[in-house]
Amino acid sequence: MAEYEGFGTARAPVGGVAADARVSDFLKRVYGWMFVGLAVTAGVAMYVASQPALVEAIVTSRVLFFGLVIAEVGLVLWISARAGSLAPATAAGLFLLYSALNGVTLSVILLAYTGASIASAFITTAGMFGALALYGTMTKRSLTGLGQFAFMGLIGIVIASIVGIFWQNSALQFLISAVGVIVFTGLTAYDAQRLKAMALQVEGAQMQSYAVSGALALYLDFINLFLMLLRLFGNRR
Repeated sequence: MAEYEGFGTARAPVGGVAADARVSDFLKRVYGWMFVGLAVTAGVAMYVASQPALVEAIVTSRVLFFGLVIAEVGLVLWISARAGSLAPATAAGLFLLYSALNGVTLSVILLAYTGASIASAFITTAGMFGALALYGTMTKRSLTGLGQFAFMGLIGIVIASIVGIFWQNSALQFLISAVGVIVFTGLTAYDAQRLKAMALQVEGAQMQSYAVSGALALYLDFINLFLMLLRLFGNRR
């Protein structure tokens, strides 16, 4: 996992009140966009879940489903890799598009699990995410090692998930979910610290694009942590 120093150009260090103000302003933008993304995803997911024809098309058409997944992966890679060159409006538009597409693919979850399970998993995720993000932002200890370890775990989850597509095994799915909770708790704390450092490195018009990119990273941490907890403790309909 690359450190933020690999992006953009180096800036002169900022200290004192100015640094605190810059960090506060940047993080407000990041968490604001993250909230908007989650709201868009939830709204689209609820709408699609209320349309039986759309749900049936997603569930029965592998071409459509995997097309949506490929489009989402492409958008994540594009936004993350080009945050330094994307126009702020373009970055925001792509992030909202990704959030909407993710809502489409997640809509099936609203039908697969009970409403109580979804609400419980969301509340638990929100509490864990808030505590981890606060820790990552406030701690003076470097979380680089934790981030690298979590990223390696993420690669393992991706590989295991691909295997799980062809080998349906409940024990494997449980293991993926359990490890996933650990991985995304680590990534949440690491990303929160990384974004605090990013706030002191970027400035000008591109700050908005980097804020959107940062919001995407935290959005992914939140969504994946939510899904892992739901799979572990959720009750299916």
